[in-house]
Amino acid sequence: MTIEVCPVEELPAGAMRLVPAGPLTIGVYNCAGKLHAIEDRCSHDDGPLCEGDWEPELCVVVCPRHGSRFDLESGIPMTLPAFEAVPVFPVSVRDGMIVVDVEQH
Repeated sequence: MTIEVCPVEELPAGAMRLVPAGPLTIGVYNCAGKLHAIEDRCSHDDGPLCEGDWEPELCVVVCPRHGSRFDLESGIPMTLPAFEAVPVFPVSVRDGMIVVDVEQH
């Protein structure tokens, strides 16, 4: 399944957007021109992940509940209490639109 996020000019460097993708919600981030997409679900307690702060210069999202930091490129947690990766998804630009290719879970 492919999800259209927005026109590329609507997600400038340092911006993030949450998008519904069937039963999932995906956070799409622009880190200095590189696009990343991660599931909005912390692997520690299944709470929302993308509603927390993020560090655009490091491409890291911080869980708002317990502070685990996740690498946006790989989904791998960088700090406890999380220790399992969060799913990430391929992002591309097609005909001026940012799109996320979402695998069925």
